[in-house]
Formats: sequence, structure tokens, C-alpha cells
Amino acid sequence: MSQGILIFAEQRDGKCPGVTLELISEGRRMADKLGGELMAVLMGSKVEGISPILAHYGADKIYLLDDPSLSNYNSDVYSQILTTIIKDKTPSIVLVGATSSGRDLAARLSARLDVGLASDCTKVELNEDGRLILTRPIYTGKVITRINLTDTPQLATIRPNVLSLGEPDKNREVKVEKLSISTEPARMKTLEIKKGEVQELDVAEADIVVSGGRGLGKKEGFNVVAELVEVLNAAMGASRAAVDADWIEQSHQVGQTGKVIAPKLYVACGISGAIQHLVGMAAAKCIVAVNKDPEANIFQVADYGIVGDVYQIIPELSKELKKLLQ
Repeated sequence: MSQGILIFAEQRDGKCPGVTLELISEGRRMADKLGGELMAVLMGSKVEGISPILAHYGADKIYLLDDPSLSNYNSDVYSQILTTIIKDKTPSIVLVGATSSGRDLAARLSARLDVGLASDCTKVELNEDGRLILTRPIYTGKVITRINLTDTPQLATIRPNVLSLGEPDKNREVKVEKLSISTEPARMKTLEIKKGEVQELDVAEADIVVSGGRGLGKKEGFNVVAELVEVLNAAMGASRAAVDADWIEQSHQVGQTGKVIAPKLYVACGISGAIQHLVGMAAAKCIVAVNKDPEANIFQVADYGIVGDVYQIIPELSKELKKLLQ
């Protein structure tokens, strides 16, 4: 078994999501420590143009499968192909993004390879022996556990926005090896993909996120937050307390048991700052907090804090920002 690291380079509509480049960046750092090779597997239709980007962020070798039959994610086909590559290239570490497709794929790889899987990890380290130490929340975020994987390859899914992005080297060129498709007949096929009529910004990918918490006091409080969201062209976020109160859908939840985010600007409205929430937004470049409690934990991490009633502050803030941005 080599000391190589293999990354599943997930792509969406011919573009790399942030988590793919984060994994390549982290893989580069680990490969340098281990003295191994960083490999990336890229699958899809008309995706060859992504290869240079993977090289810029540190991939040593790229295995490309570019075929119209791979245009949509198919768990049967993708897991068969990746299992074959892993058995052939024998990496010691395999990392996959903890996305909807990535979680499904990693679980199937775990079964096909008969190895353990550490899922939804928030931190990746190497011990003295060059083995992975992975951190992940359990029991709905109440406990943080560290995992050592005893199987090889060591297989894990990593959440978006928890790894730092490396600096791309645009002069870097690597070998791209084109592979042919050879799989058993798929047991499923995609008949149609229907996109929702309303496409909201995903909090995990937005540059600006405005979140509401229990301090709003009621479900209707998110209507006030929505005004600021619209003015800033931001994504709507929420604390777990607001989600548990059934004020907003869980897809908006920011935190250890929700989504980990790294926006340029994060505005917390009526959020006290529980540790689980702070972990989820700690990577924000600038944090603005509005809370009527001057002792709220959120002010300990905020770059700018406003002590006051969100129902007075947020409407005024929305009005003034709207004037400035017109």
C-alpha cells in the first residue's frame, strides 16, 4: 500500500464546488508530509477543462473519466469506477466531500472496499505514524470525538468550509490520464432532473449570510431578517434554536449540526452564541452581531457588535444600507 492520497474531485455542471478545492489543498499538505503522491479522480461529461484547476491547487496526477453517460451522478456507476481505481492505485487515504452525492458515494465505497468510514468530519490531522486523526461531532453536536481509522485505505468524508484553501499555482502542470469506463450494468438510471422554481442561495456557499436566532422571539421575526437578506443579496441562516422551534427549515441551520460556513460577512440577529453555532461560523471574515443582551457570547467573536432590539436595529440597518447600495 502506497502513501498516496486520493481525492474524489466532485464537480457540478462542469464547475468545482469549494469543498473539492479544499480537499485538494489539504491533500497537498498531507502528501508533502507523507512524501506521497496526490491523486484526483474527475468524472463527468465535458469536464476535462476542470483538470488544470485541480493541478493549480496541488494534484500530482489526475485520472479523468469524461463521458456523456457520466453527466449525472449515478451511485452504482460512480462507486464501481472509483472502487476499481482505488484497488489499482492503492492509496493509503481516500477523501470525499460531505455533500449529498459524496455521502452516498463514500458509504458505497466503504461497503465495496470493506473498510470503515469516518463521516462528516470537521478536522483532519496526521499522527506520528502518518495515519489520519479525524474529528467529528456526535450526539447532535453535544460531543466531539476523535477517530483513528485502522483500515486501509482510510476513508472519510469532510464537511465543506472546514479546511483552508491553498494558494493556487497557475504555472503548475500535471499529467492527466484518461481512463475508459468499464462497469457492470447499472441498476438505476436518471430519467429526469427537476430543479426547484425558487433557487435560494445556499448558506454554505454564499459570500454574505444573515442569520436569525431564538432572540427573534417568534417565527415572524424572520420576515425582518429577510429584509436585510434581500438588501445585501445574502443567504438566510439560522441557529439551531430557531430551527428546533420550527421557525425555519433545517436547511438554513448554521452550526456543528447544521452547515459550516465561511462567508465574507456574517450578520447574527438575536443569536446568543452557543458553542455549536460559533463553530459553524467561526471562519467568517467579518462578523456583525445584534443582540439586546450585552453579555451574549456572540459578542466575544464579533468584529462589530450592536446592543439593542433586533426589531429596531435591523429595519433601520436595512433602510440605510438600501440607500447606500442604490
